[in-house]
Amino acid sequence: MAQSDGLARRSDDSAGRALARSRAYTPASRGNEPDDDDDFEERKPPARPSVADKPGAPVIVKLPLPFTVGLSQVAWILSMAVGAVVVVYMFVIREAQLPAIIDIVKAVDATRADETYTAAADIIFWVIFGMQVLLLFIQIMLQVSFSNRRPNVRWWQFGVLLTQAGVVLIARELLAVGDRGIPLERIMLIQLGLALLGLLIGLFPPALRWTARGHDVRRGPIGSGSSSSDL
Repeated sequence: MAQSDGLARRSDDSAGRALARSRAYTPASRGNEPDDDDDFEERKPPARPSVADKPGAPVIVKLPLPFTVGLSQVAWILSMAVGAVVVVYMFVIREAQLPAIIDIVKAVDATRADETYTAAADIIFWVIFGMQVLLLFIQIMLQVSFSNRRPNVRWWQFGVLLTQAGVVLIARELLAVGDRGIPLERIMLIQLGLALLGLLIGLFPPALRWTARGHDVRRGPIGSGSSSSDL
C-alpha cells in the first residue's frame, strides 16, 4: 500500500509540472525562439568558383636555348669537326710518317731487326689513330647527353678532355714530327682548345640552371594562351 501511494504521488507531481509548462508557453514566448525559416532565407549559397584565369596544369614546352648553352654546343661541334679533320689527315700522312716513327723507336734501342721497328711504328700509329677516333665518338655521345640535360655529363666531358690532352702529348712526341707533323699538331691543339672552350662555357650559371631544370615547363590560365614559363 505504501508503494502504491508513492507511485500515485509521483504521477500527480509529473502531471502538475507538465500542466505548468503548457500554461507558461504562450505565443509571446514563442517569438523569442529562433525561426528556422528566417535563418534559411538569410543563408546564401557559396559563390561558384570562377573558371576564368584558372591556373592550368604544367605543360612541357620547347623553349629557345640559353645563349651560353648554344655557344657551348657550337664550340663542341666545331671541336668534333676539327677532330674529324685530324682523323682524315692522320690517315693521309700515315705512310709518310712511318719512317719518322721508326727513327724514334730506333733511338730507344737500335739492336732489333728492321721488321720489329716497322711493326712497332705501325702499332704506335694505329694506337694514336684509334684513340683519336674513339674520343671523337665519345664526344658525340656526350654531346647528345648534354643536349638531353643528363646530370653529371660535364664530368664525363672533363674526363674525355683530359684523355684528349694526353693523346695530343703522345702524338706530339711520336707522330706529329717532321714537316707533315707540324700541321697535325696544330690541328689537334685547335680541337683541344675548342673542346676546353665548350666545357668552360657550359659551366656558366645559365647553362647549369638549364641542365638542372631538366624540362621547360609552361604554366598559365586555361585558354589564355600564356607563354610564361617556370624558368
